Formats: sequence, structure tokens, C-alpha cells
Amino acid sequence: MALLEAPVIELDSIDSTNNYAMRLIDADKALPGLTITATEQTEGKGQRGRHWADVPGQSLLMSLVMTPQQPLEQQFVFSAMVAVAVAEVLEALYEGWEIKIKWPNDIIVNDKKAGGILIENILRGSNWVYAIVGLGLNILQESFPPELPNATSLKIASSRSFKPQTMRDMLRQNILEALGRKSNAEGTMRLYNEYLFRRSAVQAFSDGRDTWQGIIVKANADGKLLVQLENGSIAQYTHGDVTWKWNG
Repeated sequence: MALLEAPVIELDSIDSTNNYAMRLIDADKALPGLTITATEQTEGKGQRGRHWADVPGQSLLMSLVMTPQQPLEQQFVFSAMVAVAVAEVLEALYEGWEIKIKWPNDIIVNDKKAGGILIENILRGSNWVYAIVGLGLNILQESFPPELPNATSLKIASSRSFKPQTMRDMLRQNILEALGRKSNAEGTMRLYNEYLFRRSAVQAFSDGRDTWQGIIVKANADGKLLVQLENGSIAQYTHGDVTWKWNG
């Protein structure tokens, strides 16, 4: 079955679409391309166990089940393919947007976070058998609480009301088409780095104790971010080892 012909399951409320996809995989009821969307998530997940908050009906909350064609060592390339596919759709949607990807996989619209990607991989032995591609995208929100000063939505960034279902169909198609093609790691990373947020700019980082600055060079296919430090040396950061300082 072609990926785009796989079913789309629409839910009113669920703990998380990624969890629902995982349960279907565990029950051997998941086809490649299967897509789950929800109007509301009660336990939405972000990177590294963070909670993803949403207002019912105002976000796209979507998970796609894939059987990766890439080798296991290209997990980040797979993630980069998804992020680029999302960026391409948004870039073509509204000319007033500057679309970037904040390392490793946040979606940035006009310098603020509009969405995020969470990919959960299922391995059996050394075989990469499934990837659950979770996407959360702020669409219709008109404001965010003070504790989220760097958040935005498509509506805030354009004054236009895009329909979540329309966004789902466009993004689903581009993601599935991208993942269905034979991957080229070098080409994928070139595109990813063209979208890389604050590339060639000075950015502040923290390890929880110290804060420092460096110039973002690029991301490698292994997922490490290369940063030129003040002494001229190149540091390689793994996601989770350092924290991005938005206003540093």
C-alpha cells in the first residue's frame, strides 16, 4: 500500500498521538503511513520528557507511523528529512514568514517557536523497525502565557486563520513523500543546514553551570551541532548536553 493511502485516524482527545501510535504498533495494527491526529492531547510530549501544552482545536497534533528505509546510524538524517519537509510546506504557504529549524527539530517562524517534532524509534535487536513521527504545530492561537515569550502560532505570524485539517493534509503528504524517497544523507543535511536557525550567528549556550557563546557552524549527519568558540576551536554538542539560551 502506498504511504498516502494508509488510514488517517481522527481523535477528539487522547493522552498523546505518539502513545496511541505506539499502542497500535504493539498490537500489530499499524501500517506504514498510518496517521493519528487529535483535537486535544492530555499528556502531549516534547523533547526529553518535556510536556507539550496545547489548547483544544488550535494546534495540529499528528503522529505518523513509518518503517524507516535508512540505516540505524542515520536516525538524525531521518529526523532532518521530516523537519525539512515541514519547513518547505510552511515556506511556500505565506511569503511573510521566515522559516527556520532550530537544532535539533523545532520549527521557527519569524524567530519564534511555532512547533516541534518528536520522533520515537522502535528497535528490535539492531533492526530499526518503526519510527513514530510526532508533530505539534501552533496554528490558531492568538496569544501565549508570559512564561512562553518565544512561542508563536501561524495566526500570530500572519493574521490569517489556517485550518488545522488543511495543514494536516499538506504536511502529511510532504513528510510521507520525503520519507518515501531514497534518502541522500548529504543532500538532506545540506537542506537542513540551509534552514538552520541562527547559523553563522553568535548564540549563547549553557550546561546548567556555565553560560558561554559561540558561532553556530552547522549540524552534522550524526546530529551534533558544530559551534565555533571564542578561542577559534570547534565544539560539537549533543542535544541534551547543552541548553539553548533564547535571550542569552
